[in-house]
Amino acid sequence: MTRADRIEALHAAARERILVLDGAWGVMIQRGNLDEADFRGERFADHTGQLKGNNDILCLTRPDVIADLHDQYFGAGADISETNTFSATVIAQDDYKLDAQAVRDINLEGAKLARAAADRWTAKEPHKPRFAAGSIGPLNKMLSMSSDVNDPGARSVTFDQVYDAYRHQVQALNEGGVHLYLIETITDTLNCKAAIKAIKDLEDEGMEPLPIWISGTITDRSGRTLSGQTAEAFWNSVRHARPFAIGFNCALGADLMRPFIAELSRVADTLVAAYPNAGLPNAMGQYDEEPHQTAHFIEEWAASGLVNIVGGCCGTTPEHIRHTAEAVSKLPTRQIPERPVAMRLSGLEPFELVA
Repeated sequence: MTRADRIEALHAAARERILVLDGAWGVMIQRGNLDEADFRGERFADHTGQLKGNNDILCLTRPDVIADLHDQYFGAGADISETNTFSATVIAQDDYKLDAQAVRDINLEGAKLARAAADRWTAKEPHKPRFAAGSIGPLNKMLSMSSDVNDPGARSVTFDQVYDAYRHQVQALNEGGVHLYLIETITDTLNCKAAIKAIKDLEDEGMEPLPIWISGTITDRSGRTLSGQTAEAFWNSVRHARPFAIGFNCALGADLMRPFIAELSRVADTLVAAYPNAGLPNAMGQYDEEPHQTAHFIEEWAASGLVNIVGGCCGTTPEHIRHTAEAVSKLPTRQIPERPVAMRLSGLEPFELVA
């Protein structure tokens, strides 16, 4: 099956049923008790500074660990598994003093690992094709907010630098064979728009087009992203990209995320996706919500017709995904609404002018 065939299969599957994304990567990697030598491998044995904690680099130094996690999540019932490239940009990886070639290799190998796992599981279970999503995470620098509390106009990065970083990442993910892009955990919509522009420009230059899934983050009960937008305003800001899916992940557990998913479900004329944390972290930073509890919340979303794609973020494990996949397996996917033609704008709030 070619990549074009698999993308068509992705669209077909999304029309038929609720799709399931994988769960957290950080919690599973932590369970492996890897040490500094695992993160360094042979290639980075003499690298200056600590590399432990840079989970993305394991695509190069411990690919067996990453391949096994893909298999665990696909085995638990996930339709889609993300590449282990959440922080694999030259901007984020500068914290570890990695050069552009190393960053490119992380994305390329991460994509190949996810794609190989998806292909293996599709061959094993052809009735349930699997898909590899290229994870494009937020940066540690924001375009919309000041880097200096005493200077509202201060920025530690320019739009062109963010654009170039995402362009570099997207090229490698595409070359590695992913079936779609997942721009995720978006705290700053302007950073997201730089990623969208990078993708669209590369497509204009001849790179194979792939579906784009955009997932923002509502930071607290205020119902806003870190850069201040409401759910509907966020959607209005990125709708021009005609994404395959729009949704939210991280920051909140499923119970607190529900009203914001409901709002997106009301306004978005595309697929709606949600992958919450396993509740809120406890005082030790651990997640206590059990798999059946997370699945119970997500099952209610599905029964209420709110979602097309579900999964798990921080604290979720293959067991959370197994319970979630079972919970939604018999429920119909959300019907995409037809919305009236209107001029829809946004700043921090949405604005709509119907003809």
